[in-house]
Amino acid sequence: MRIVFVFLLLSISIWSEAQGLITLPKSEKKGEMYVYWGWNREWFTKSDMHFTGAEYDFTLSDVKAKDKPAEFDIQTYFNLEYITIPQYNFRVGYFLNDHYHFSLAIDHMKYVVQQHQMVNINGTIAGTESDYNRAYNNEQIEIKPGFLELEHTDGLNYGHLEFGRFDDLFKYKKVVLGATESVGTGVYFPKTDAHLLGNLRHDKYHVSGLGINTTFALNLKFYNHIFIQSELKFGYVNMPDIKTTYSNKDKASQSFYFTQFNVTAGYSFQTKKKNK
Repeated sequence: MRIVFVFLLLSISIWSEAQGLITLPKSEKKGEMYVYWGWNREWFTKSDMHFTGAEYDFTLSDVKAKDKPAEFDIQTYFNLEYITIPQYNFRVGYFLNDHYHFSLAIDHMKYVVQQHQMVNINGTIAGTESDYNRAYNNEQIEIKPGFLELEHTDGLNYGHLEFGRFDDLFKYKKVVLGATESVGTGVYFPKTDAHLLGNLRHDKYHVSGLGINTTFALNLKFYNHIFIQSELKFGYVNMPDIKTTYSNKDKASQSFYFTQFNVTAGYSFQTKKKNK
């Protein structure tokens, strides 16, 4: 959020110190394409997680999870060999007219259930090779190795389509500030790393559910092509089919809300010849 504040402060400073050079730009975006890459942070609401299988059927209430940003270094964030390790955003979009655009995007988020938290459990565990075999009636249990380790860290992947509106706000020489708002929907295909009740570790990609989102962004473009964009995104995740073991009978389900902050950089170009 500090980045957004600095971004806004810079815009206001330019406005106040150079009013005579600032103009209201005429949007001419029809036929424009854009592509960007950036990085994100997320904050998740608590989630009820329902686990079902041949030997168990139980629910954990108000489970807490956090994201897992990669530690910053040039090699990880900018070397093409490792560039997909951090939490990233990739998007390709097209302007239908001077204001409205659609895009295809992948948000690579990471979701880690926090260890050693106490949560309520309801249901039954029976016949597993663990010490947890019995019925539970709204009692406390500790999430820890041997019982549950679960994270969508490669990752909580959201492939989605967005539709939005873009407006140029003002122009200062070769710099244009704009704003965009959009809504989107798509599928979640996490690679879930799960250890549950002594079962073998599961860690494969699987289409697990659907999501919706809304995004608000500020766009700062230089020389008509290069831009940086800061985004605030709100979304809802509903995953009824999360793989937890290699058995087709075992799965988990959960739903939650998230807030995401993104910083991206991109390039735009015109695909149609403009009328002179």
